[in-house]
Amino acid sequence: MVVASEEPRSNHQGRSTSSQMQPSPTRSLEIGTVSIGFPVVQAALSGYSDLPMRVIARRHQASYTVCEVMLDQFLLALSKRQKTKHFLDIHPDESPVGGQLMGAEPEQFSAGAMKLVEAGFNIIDVNFGCPVKKVLGRCRGGFHLSQPSVAIEILRRTRDVVPDSIPVTVKMRRGMDDSSESRDAFFEILDGARDAGLAAATIHGRTVQQRYVGPSRWGFLAEVKQHVGDSIKILGSGDLFSAEDCGRMIEQTGVDGVTVARGAIGNPWIFAQASALAAGKPLPPPPTLGEQAEVMREHFSLCEQTYTVDRAPLLMRKFFIKYSQSHPEHEVVRLDFAHLRTRAEFETVIKRHYQADRAGRYVPRHYYRSQAEE
Repeated sequence: MVVASEEPRSNHQGRSTSSQMQPSPTRSLEIGTVSIGFPVVQAALSGYSDLPMRVIARRHQASYTVCEVMLDQFLLALSKRQKTKHFLDIHPDESPVGGQLMGAEPEQFSAGAMKLVEAGFNIIDVNFGCPVKKVLGRCRGGFHLSQPSVAIEILRRTRDVVPDSIPVTVKMRRGMDDSSESRDAFFEILDGARDAGLAAATIHGRTVQQRYVGPSRWGFLAEVKQHVGDSIKILGSGDLFSAEDCGRMIEQTGVDGVTVARGAIGNPWIFAQASALAAGKPLPPPPTLGEQAEVMREHFSLCEQTYTVDRAPLLMRKFFIKYSQSHPEHEVVRLDFAHLRTRAEFETVIKRHYQADRAGRYVPRHYYRSQAEE
């Protein structure tokens, strides 16, 4: 990956310059019985990492993707109705793919995990990291970091019910807050996950209390990896907004892989860019406007196939707003996409702003900072 002895300076577009960075070999990632390959993968993203987004990421060299988190209660009640069946759909091109689960009670958790197994997900991921207030208020997600005994019981039951051939993993933040009690609870749960036979843990370098505000502490990831050694795979998360970020996290912390979350929304090119840097090649240029338009059309078509032609335009708005950040006139393009209602209107925006195949831009880092409260 990319080595940097200090935080690199940024150019005028908010991207790190890599001319002084030296590549180093990258170990192929394996999670239990599942061979992942290149260790830069797409994280689970609530409201985003559905089948269309996952397929687009896979087609741009993401070696593994995780679906948006699903509640155990929702999974147990899920029917084959057209409006909800897509939650368990898996595209033939996207294996391996992970199914992520969130809930409160150990019994329902394990039953929900089996629904994901039956649907064909290759890895089952348990969410102990969601910091959203309504989730915490219902004793789900990151709330479990405050109750180690219940958290460990959930992990044990899930591992026991899921077939041995399918790895179980867990997503965590570094604690509820910065107190010593929270830190102790984190390591108790992590050790419990390892002892229960989980194959990997994804660790976000922020606390639940922080949500997405303030820096992600990569130094904590290094401490975690040193703590567990090779007994369980550790994937890092937090502040991965460029290909260079992915390389730096692996080099600086020693984690086995990284999961790209917000940095991958509307930016599937980040995976190929990271792969190029890991191979010792120059950072690829940002996608041209023609390349951006082609990917957006592909994404739109996948969305129509998944949700129906009528529902797709409204569902794609939020994605196109993210894609627009790669356009030099992003503010104008964003406004046009924000009012999108039909495929015809989408094509009009493409004709207006993407017909001339000019150079695109890397998404500047300050864009992600401005989205931290979303």
